[in-house]
Amino acid sequence: MELNKIYNENCLDTMKRMPDGFIDMTVTSPPYDSLRDYKGYTFPFEDIAKELYRVTKDGGVVVWVVGDATVNGSETGTSFRQALYFKEIGFNLHDTMIYSRSGKFPGVNRYWQDFEYMFVLSKGKPKTFNPVRVKSVRKKGEMVLARKRLKNGELAEDTCHKKKTEFTGEKNESNVWYIPSGGVTSSNDGIAYEHPAIFPETLAKGHIMTWSNEGDIVYDCFGGSGTTAKMAHIHNRKWILSEISQEYCEIAEKRIKPYITQPNLF
Repeated sequence: MELNKIYNENCLDTMKRMPDGFIDMTVTSPPYDSLRDYKGYTFPFEDIAKELYRVTKDGGVVVWVVGDATVNGSETGTSFRQALYFKEIGFNLHDTMIYSRSGKFPGVNRYWQDFEYMFVLSKGKPKTFNPVRVKSVRKKGEMVLARKRLKNGELAEDTCHKKKTEFTGEKNESNVWYIPSGGVTSSNDGIAYEHPAIFPETLAKGHIMTWSNEGDIVYDCFGGSGTTAKMAHIHNRKWILSEISQEYCEIAEKRIKPYITQPNLF
């Protein structure tokens, strides 16, 4: 199978040519609940989920970014049904993360909607975890005694860790990511905005860096404007995109061409 290529076809056709355990990680956002008109295309979720499980390596991860529409005053719950189906076919629901975007959608008799789920699905225990690090309120070198809360509510020494922890001035990011979206915040590539629902580069980069290593194969079964390919390429990962729309493929090809032809741009 040719790597670093956009396949203009149904992702099921692309994955059909992949051997078992071929992909290190997938990061994607499906066209859920018809919130956008993706040229009239729909997708058979269960078939795609099963193929993603087959082609994912043991220890590999699928990051599934999804939300829910509101129909007749009720959220559809599509996101939860999909997460539970992934569990049924063998994936672990390793983490339920939140993508909190800057662009908010007004609701009727409810709070403004400003987040989507990022379900981190693993095939067994994830083989890679390079967490995003952020500044800690604790000072570098500060020593703190590790304690844990018992079932009865009492505090006790955490014997699973060292009695004292020396802080580095940093800590792992939480599983709620605040990421600007829309306008020129999702990408500085103007052509990307010809797609109706651009994937924020910061989101794709965060997951690619967290769940894969250089040289790994990163897949996006709904390639869209090519964000996953761009971020995988400039961070020294191999990549494959599937995109059923020829128009979107052309957008993605034009977008990522400068980064492929100029590898030292970043």
